[in-house]
Amino acid sequence: METAGCALCLLMVAFQASVLLNAECPTCAPGFKYDMLMRVSRKHLKPGTVLGQVGFTDGTDRTRFLFSSDNSRFSVQTDGTLMVKRAVTLHEGHRDFSVHAWDSQGLKTTVDVRLMYQRRSPEIAHHNIEHYLSDHSNQQHLAEMESLAEVPVLYFPKTKGLRRKREWVVPHINVPENNRGPFPQKITNIRSSEAKFKRIFYSITGPGADQPPIDLFTIDKNTGVLFVTQPLDRESQARYVFQAHAVADGLGNVEKPMEIVVNVLDQNDNKPVFTQAVFVGQVSEASPKGFEICTVNATDKDDPNTDGGIVHYRILSQNPQLSSVPLFAINEVTGVIYISDIGLDREKWPKYTLWIQAADTNGEGLRAEAHVIITVTDSNDNAPVYTQRTYKAEVEENHHLGHKVIKMVITDGDEPHTPAWNAKFRIVGGDPGGLFSVTTGSNKQEGIITNVKSLDFEANSKHTFLVAVENEVPFAVPLPTATATVVVNVKDVNEPPVFNPETKIVTKPEDLVPNSEVTQYTATDPDTARSQTVQYKVISDPAGWLNISKDKGVIRVRSSMDRESRFVRDNSYTALIGAYDNDESPATGTGTLIIRLQDVNDNAPAIEERAIKVCNMEPAEHLLTVTDRDGPGFGAPYAVSLHGTSKTNWTAKMNSNKTGIILNLATELPSGDYVVLLSVSDNQGLDQESTLQAKVCDCTGENVTCQWSVAGGADLPVILGILGGILLLLVLVLLLLLFARRRKVAKNEPLLQEDIRDNVYIYNEEGGSEDDNQSFDLGVLRRALDNQPEVLRNEVVPSFMPAPQYRPRPANLDDIGTFIDDNLKAADSDPTAPPYDSLLVFNYEGGGSGAGSLSSLDSSSSGDQDYNSLNEWGPRFKKLADMCGGGEDDVL
Repeated sequence: METAGCALCLLMVAFQASVLLNAECPTCAPGFKYDMLMRVSRKHLKPGTVLGQVGFTDGTDRTRFLFSSDNSRFSVQTDGTLMVKRAVTLHEGHRDFSVHAWDSQGLKTTVDVRLMYQRRSPEIAHHNIEHYLSDHSNQQHLAEMESLAEVPVLYFPKTKGLRRKREWVVPHINVPENNRGPFPQKITNIRSSEAKFKRIFYSITGPGADQPPIDLFTIDKNTGVLFVTQPLDRESQARYVFQAHAVADGLGNVEKPMEIVVNVLDQNDNKPVFTQAVFVGQVSEASPKGFEICTVNATDKDDPNTDGGIVHYRILSQNPQLSSVPLFAINEVTGVIYISDIGLDREKWPKYTLWIQAADTNGEGLRAEAHVIITVTDSNDNAPVYTQRTYKAEVEENHHLGHKVIKMVITDGDEPHTPAWNAKFRIVGGDPGGLFSVTTGSNKQEGIITNVKSLDFEANSKHTFLVAVENEVPFAVPLPTATATVVVNVKDVNEPPVFNPETKIVTKPEDLVPNSEVTQYTATDPDTARSQTVQYKVISDPAGWLNISKDKGVIRVRSSMDRESRFVRDNSYTALIGAYDNDESPATGTGTLIIRLQDVNDNAPAIEERAIKVCNMEPAEHLLTVTDRDGPGFGAPYAVSLHGTSKTNWTAKMNSNKTGIILNLATELPSGDYVVLLSVSDNQGLDQESTLQAKVCDCTGENVTCQWSVAGGADLPVILGILGGILLLLVLVLLLLLFARRRKVAKNEPLLQEDIRDNVYIYNEEGGSEDDNQSFDLGVLRRALDNQPEVLRNEVVPSFMPAPQYRPRPANLDDIGTFIDDNLKAADSDPTAPPYDSLLVFNYEGGGSGAGSLSSLDSSSSGDQDYNSLNEWGPRFKKLADMCGGGEDDVL
């Protein structure tokens, strides 16, 4: 409270003095605007006392500069505010020191400052100083300047070399924040030079006066004393600008409105605040010294240009604290946390917690704390290791490719399921033929050896090679690479004989006589360590043309071959030959034999057409197509000739290219069907006779139209009538036969003469068995019959119920459907008809019977029995009589 009051008292005098400034500042040379003379009313000045403001310009719009003082007891802020840094006592009544400033170009400028102590009376403090002239050499005006009591006075004499137009300038008023009063508290005194001649009234307008915040500042209208009514908070508002007015009684404004600027001076009343309570960082365990992990950040609402607004950081503690040398450090200005010493090991300590402090005033002021959680991530500092140094396996030779030979297991101390833990394998030696491959298993800790080429016991029965293991990422530190030896023993199996070549092609004429040798096709047994013989057989011979000798593999013709057969494709016939050994489990190898059949002239040319139509008057020529199944060398040009009567009635000749026959009618023939005999031969003279069905019609030219008739002259309708009569006669015969058969059946089986399709027969009770002496109530069995409708029995419906209307059975069987539908509807409405789910009772018949079993048809043990009477029952019982009596028809 005392320090703040002192500062306020000093400022009131220093900044109420009007000084001269250059209104044409753009023409001013860079430098300090004034030399500085400061007067104070106390000899003992405490730290934080504001002495005044240094005026400096570099000719630009810049308002903040870098200042320093050659006396450590004083400090200058970037805005030029001069303050007491350490306690000062003016033993000699004054103290001289210098202030240095650097402009935007980096040039240094110095100004001298004198701080003087002089006691002043309170009356002088209220003296009007508004008429103070700009000429600071005037001692009279200087005395008036010194009349301001209990505040420092800034005296700014004219700087040499500056050329400016003089005018009044009101300096800013600096008021510290958080002043405890009492309020209202005087901060300055505003006077008008007209007050010596007139009665002046003072007022203020603007923010903080008559605008929000209203009445923060007030003024005594008679004396011009400016007051602040409550404590100020720089963090809420750091600057207030309002207008001061001077009005003469009855004359209006005597002065132009004067701008008052009140700067709220900061005090260290806000402690730093971290932007978050917990900071998180990650660092690899193999990171070098000085590696930056993360940055903590704290803010302070105080003025960043003062020590109270500048935050410094430090580490308070580390958990776990593993050694006397901390593993982490922090930049006290930037808040960057970095590694200060090596020794991170994720496998031992995967996480660290740091307590961080942020403090203002060079780290000695207000404080705040936060903690940082640093996670140590894995780096590849552990090499994978095999669980065993040698792996052995046995694989059968000629096993399918991709067969899993062996699985190698490794361990790794790094964090599971990370690139530093995942393994990868490679074969580094011992497999020059590239027979094997190694891949990583799905769990990333297994190496799986597979064969990518077929293994041959006879070529090499044992394979030994080395497999190295590494991680997906390189080692973070130099580490040895683990290797393991893999030994694969090849197991001998019975291999099938191998034909050489696998496909054999021979060329033979198609007319080889049976038993002629085609070729010898042999195979060798790759099992050289076994003493086995090879034998042969034909596996596939689609046409059945070949035989092979079992021991020699000589293939011969079994039946005549034909190049034109459907089993031949592109003149080649394919057969599959097998070779097998004499092992206990024989193995069979196959080879393909392709016989290229050479064509021979074994097929005579033939005419494709089988029938033609021709007019018997001015007939048109017909072109017949000739084909030959033999190859081109045995085909065209063809020749044609007619035979028999065809020579007289027809003409035939070859077309221009000798590939087709031009046939025409030579004489006019009656309409009818004729047979033309032709003989066609190829260029080798091989021929055959062909027949052609020719229909001659009564017509002219190329438009052949024939009436349907036969050679005898009968028309088609007559023929159809005859066929219809024959068909009708056959139907009558069939009907007579059916009628006769039905009469015969009726005679032999009189029981079947009645139509039983819609008759209902009611059978009464059977009673018990022969040994059943019990008495049963048969009334239950009769209940169903009692409820049957009248159409089924000759009983009368009770009189109190309406009788259902049932239709009698129709005589015409075509009406049977209607009869069923009508009676079904009547039964649905008949209350005496039994329901579908009525109870049917089947009574007990008793146990045991003296009758013999019927389970067997063998009746010879039942004694002599005459079964001839069965013959009298008709043909249906004749078979049963023969079976039981042993007749001649018994075919059991």
